[in-house]
Amino acid sequence: MQAVLRWMRAEDDPLRLPSRLFWVGLALRVAYITLAHTYKIRLILDHFQFGWEMGRIARSLATGYGFANPFNGHSGPTAWTPPLYPLLLAGVFKVFGVYTLKSAWVILTINSIFSAATGCAVYEIAWRCFGRDAKGLKVALWSGWLWALYPAAMQYAVHWVWDMALTALLFSWVLVLALRVRAVGDPTETNPQSARRWLLFGVLWGVIALSNSSLLTFLPACGLWMVWPELTGLPRHVLRALRNAVLAAVCCLAMLAPWVARNWYTFHAFIPMRANLGAELYQSVLQTNDGFPWGGTLSLAEADPEFQRYEHMGEVAFSKAQGERAKEIIRRDPRTFARHAALRVFFFWVSVPHPVEKSVFIEATREANYAFLSLAGLLGLALALHRRVPGAWLFFWAFALFPLIYYFITVQARFRHPLEPIITVLAVYLFQSAELPSEKRRRLAEAHA
Repeated sequence: MQAVLRWMRAEDDPLRLPSRLFWVGLALRVAYITLAHTYKIRLILDHFQFGWEMGRIARSLATGYGFANPFNGHSGPTAWTPPLYPLLLAGVFKVFGVYTLKSAWVILTINSIFSAATGCAVYEIAWRCFGRDAKGLKVALWSGWLWALYPAAMQYAVHWVWDMALTALLFSWVLVLALRVRAVGDPTETNPQSARRWLLFGVLWGVIALSNSSLLTFLPACGLWMVWPELTGLPRHVLRALRNAVLAAVCCLAMLAPWVARNWYTFHAFIPMRANLGAELYQSVLQTNDGFPWGGTLSLAEADPEFQRYEHMGEVAFSKAQGERAKEIIRRDPRTFARHAALRVFFFWVSVPHPVEKSVFIEATREANYAFLSLAGLLGLALALHRRVPGAWLFFWAFALFPLIYYFITVQARFRHPLEPIITVLAVYLFQSAELPSEKRRRLAEAHA
């Protein structure tokens, strides 16, 4: 048993631990997928739960109809979702079959690779912010293993055919890169603000935008946090900061250019990321939904008048029209819109409504776990800010800015997942910072000795 604990602590070289975190986390996730048969996705609504809109687009791509048809039937070209995950899923469909058990197992395993690799980022974020001494490495150790082994951290990888695991991975490594650029945890770094790192920063944000464009609300604050020491330094440092920011921006825009060009050519309109904002907003402001749409944004029934309207108008015109309808509702009753936005803030951090599928006890446990993680992460962030932990303000802006778009449109439990790696780190830091009364008395006695 002690040998296992030493192996988990990697006492011979703490920086070798990430590989162990990755392989253990991956093995556990793949074993769960295989033994719990989570790859046997329900067949209702013609396999719609196999990736929902992204699954439909992937099917369209794999069967030769292009990036189109996010619902049922052949409704035409789409920009309903960003392209990265549907393209990945389409590749799986092409090799292993559309909506097959093999494809389900493969894509969930790929999700698990993303999720397990996030544990390596969690570990590095923790030791960079809290140090490589015994206390800092303890926070990193517990954070890394918690991410690798805790069921809530792996649920979206092993159950959901969607982009959550990929987006959490990319977002976590952007935070790692930001900490590296600021030389957090490694003050001996000779050239942290290198052009190479800034180019990688631009690439990562381009990939994030193509995976989940909602995260872009955090991009300006992240970039500003990274260059802030340069902007307050010597003039040559300011020039270097501007050069690096321009390099990153050009690189990011180059990553997005093919998607934007495709949308311009297809829809004759400038659509930088997605075309469904108006449709989603309209669903969120309907009085019948009370601020929280339970069903899909659009009916899957091809005979439904609203679906026929979408099909007849085309996606861009339909979404624009829905957006105008939503704005009119907001203008008539702004107080209700504000109340619903406040309600979604509560849902995002405390508990998202969820149908009771198995038992009241299981649902209560799910809600308590969700709220507990948010509370622990927020308290850990407050403690880190109070103690001026390096990187704490970066995390603050992530918590403050990333959820904004969800507050005003719609929210689901899975939308919090990109923040959960740093929630894990901050929650562990909070509890590792607690002192027993005997330890506190001993520390005070030593201070007065």
